[in-house]
Amino acid sequence: MLYYIFKFLKEQWNIPGAGLFQYISFRAAMSVTLSLIITIVYGKNIINFLRSQQIGETIRELGLQGENQKKGTPTMGGLMILGSILIPTLLFARIDNVYILLMLISTIWLGIIGFADDYIKVFKKDKRGLAGTFKVIGQVGLGIIVGAVLYFSPGVITKEEIPMGEVYKYDSEKVTKITDDNGAVHYMVSEKAPTTTIPFTKNHEIDYSVILSAFNADWAKYAWLIFIPVVIFIITAVSNGANLTDGIDGLATGTSAIVGVVLMVFAYVSGNIIFADYLNIMYIPNAGELVIFCAAFVGACIGFLWYNAYPAQVFMGDTGSLALGGIIATLAIIVRKELLIPVMCGVFMLETVSVMMQVSYFKYTKKKFGEGRRIFLMSPLHHHYQKLGMHESKIVSRFWIVGILLAVLTMVTLKIR
Repeated sequence: MLYYIFKFLKEQWNIPGAGLFQYISFRAAMSVTLSLIITIVYGKNIINFLRSQQIGETIRELGLQGENQKKGTPTMGGLMILGSILIPTLLFARIDNVYILLMLISTIWLGIIGFADDYIKVFKKDKRGLAGTFKVIGQVGLGIIVGAVLYFSPGVITKEEIPMGEVYKYDSEKVTKITDDNGAVHYMVSEKAPTTTIPFTKNHEIDYSVILSAFNADWAKYAWLIFIPVVIFIITAVSNGANLTDGIDGLATGTSAIVGVVLMVFAYVSGNIIFADYLNIMYIPNAGELVIFCAAFVGACIGFLWYNAYPAQVFMGDTGSLALGGIIATLAIIVRKELLIPVMCGVFMLETVSVMMQVSYFKYTKKKFGEGRRIFLMSPLHHHYQKLGMHESKIVSRFWIVGILLAVLTMVTLKIR
C-alpha cells in the first residue's frame, strides 16, 4: 500500500525520500522492523487478552517433565504471528504481485484451518480438535490453488539469458531486452514451464513435463497432472511437519525463522537479474518482492519467540504451526527450490519421519509378536530426548544448531553442482 502512495508522491511532486520505497531492501527492513514491533510491543497485550478469555492449553498426560506447568498457558498465539506477517506485507509489498497474493492466500487459508482446530479444542473442549479429514481437505485445496496459479497464471514465468547472436532463434514476443543497474544488456527469453532446480548437479534444472514426454511427446502439455499433485504433497507434508515440531517451547518458531532467512536469500537472488546470472540460476521476474514477505515472516517468528521461548508465556497452537509450514512450502515452490526441502526443512522432516517410523514399527510388531514395540521412547523425536531426561531448552538449542547447519548447506547448493 505504502509503495503506491510514495511512488505517486515521487512521480507527481518529487518529494525527497519518497524514492526509498522503490527499493526492496528498504521495504524489507521496514517490514521486519514493524513485524518485530507488533509481536514484541503488542504481544503482551494479546497474551493478557487470551488469558482473560481463558484460552488456555489443555495438556495431555504424557509423563513428560514439566508438562503440568504448561497447563493453562494461553494458546492460539498464532494469531500474533499471522497479524505480524499480514500487516507489514500489506503495507510495504506490492499487492498486485502474483506471488505476494499467493502468499497472502496461503497464510490466511491455513491460518483459518488452524484456528478452527484450536477453537474446537479450547471452546468445545474436544481434545481431538478439527477432524483430520477436514485438515487434509483444506491442505489439498490450498495445494490445488497454489499449483494451478503457478502453472496456468500468465504472470508466472522464468527467464533464461541467451547470447545476443541467438536472439533470432526465438519468438520475438518471448525475448526481452533488460539493462541492469550496471548498464549491462541482457537478452532474456521467457519460459512458461513447470521447471524446478535439482541440487548438487551441473545441469540443475528439470521440467516436470519431461516425465510425461518420456512416454509420449504429446503428453507434455498435461504436465500439470504431475505438478499440482507434487505441490499438494509438499504443502501437506511441510505444514504437518511444522505442526508436529511444535511440541516444546520455541522449537517450531526458531526453526521456522532459520528456514525463513534461507528462503529470503533465495527469493532475492532469484528475483535479481545480476545475481541470478552470476549464480547461473533461474531468473524469476518479480520474485524479489517476496523478500518483503519473508522479512515479515522472519520478524514474526523471532518476535513471537520473545514470549514462546522457555518457559513459554504463550503457545502458537495449530493457528500458527499449520500456517508456518504452509508458508515455507509455498515459498520454496515459488522460488523453484522444492527439491531442497528435505535439507532446508530437515528438522521438520526428522520429526515427521520419527512419528512414521514409530507408528509403523508399533503396528508391525503388534501384528507379528502380539505386542507393539517402539523404536523411540516417544515420538515426535524431541519427546524421545525429553524421556531421556534432557531439558527442553537444551533440546531446542541443539535442534536450532542442526537447523542452522542445514540452512548453510542449503545455501551452499547455489554454488555446489
